[in-house]
Amino acid sequence: MAYVAKVKVRYRNDDTGREIQLPGVLTEGGVLISHLRYLASEPTKSASWRERSVFAVRVLIQYLNANAGRFEETRELLAGFAQAIEFGTINTETLNDPSGLYWVPRKPDDFRTLLYHLTKYTDWLAGRPEYHTKRANPFRKASSAEERMNWCAYYNKEAGVFLSHLSDPEEAVKRNELVRDIRTSRTPKSSGRVTKRFPENEIHNLLVNGWVRRNEDPNAGKHAFIDYKGRALTLLMHYGGIRKSEAFQLYLQDIIVDRKRGEAVVRIYHPSFGASPDERYGSRREFLARRYRLKPRTDYPRSEALHAGWKAPLLKDSTQRYFQVQFSPVSMAKEFLHTFEHYLAHQRVDAPVGMEHPYAFTNSKGEPETLKNFTRQHKNAVNRIGLEHEKHLGTTEHGHRHAYGFRLHAYGLSQLEIQKAMHHKHPDSCLVYINQTDEELRASFEHAKNASKRITVTQRE
Repeated sequence: MAYVAKVKVRYRNDDTGREIQLPGVLTEGGVLISHLRYLASEPTKSASWRERSVFAVRVLIQYLNANAGRFEETRELLAGFAQAIEFGTINTETLNDPSGLYWVPRKPDDFRTLLYHLTKYTDWLAGRPEYHTKRANPFRKASSAEERMNWCAYYNKEAGVFLSHLSDPEEAVKRNELVRDIRTSRTPKSSGRVTKRFPENEIHNLLVNGWVRRNEDPNAGKHAFIDYKGRALTLLMHYGGIRKSEAFQLYLQDIIVDRKRGEAVVRIYHPSFGASPDERYGSRREFLARRYRLKPRTDYPRSEALHAGWKAPLLKDSTQRYFQVQFSPVSMAKEFLHTFEHYLAHQRVDAPVGMEHPYAFTNSKGEPETLKNFTRQHKNAVNRIGLEHEKHLGTTEHGHRHAYGFRLHAYGLSQLEIQKAMHHKHPDSCLVYINQTDEELRASFEHAKNASKRITVTQRE
């Protein structure tokens, strides 16, 4: 019986003993080895990228299994697949689906992402030497998912089927006369989603009344009732503009005290290639492996507690490979130092003997704090001050970064200055952070109108 599922696989491509854990695609014929090799060939890609690639391949194989023997030409099958993910597979009049897939129509960004990942995979597959020995096998006689993927890769190489979905039809037709045969419909253009920011009028409330701790000891001092870790992390995100995942890459040594200014200097290093705090090691990867028998947090699958992502920010130093947190207002560098020192003095739990690690923030057992646990704590803190923890309200962790970017724009910083502060590789990346809501745009109109009236009155006088 044909089936497809996601599994965890320990992958080793040589005899060195080094292995990596990857998400794999399991079919009735076994694990899809070619896709494992493809994922392993992209070592710099994030865990999220790998998961999305696995999902795209699973969706395609589900369609192949549901339509086995239905198509005699691969081009027709791929055209049917493209329409199925864009428009769904359910008959809108009868609500039936003989294929058994019962797919609902996908959003434009969703099906374009699926096609992007399938394109990348089949392009890679089409270039493999071993692929060319199989491409003559008729698709309708294929007995394994591996051969089916090979045939899809062949057609993708010959006609650019998947790529045609990602191109503008009028431009693509000039490059390939077959592009109009199989393509998705035009998607509506938009100016981009206005992402909600954490409300500035609630940040003080969150820090003071949200990040608190319960303590039953009647003799407990004031420090026992303040959650310094939550406050410190929130200060880094809201006034330093960093991503949540970047905060969990911090070592203790990465937070430096500027004695002259009385403030913190926070440097966030690349989790693998950043300079080691111990000069005896060439990189952080080597430092973690030899000192602690750990891997960079980006190497752990998303399903494991130690996982923390990395969005490839623009790094300041080509040899040290780090970027420095820019606090805005700058006075918050002092506030962060004050909070972090209290965290170290009163609440940070050291790692147990034999389980040492270098990370700055720990949980109640002394282990490196996790993204999942902090998300839960942040949600509780937000709820504690009477707010809902929702992305569309700007009250999740990433809402702090958006508040930071918009604040820089309100201060009058140029686009290039915002790019540098937010560590983007492209100047336009910050535009999503400075978009106004409809209410803010209306307020700008009113402000411009009032300013115009004042100028007119002055000129008459």
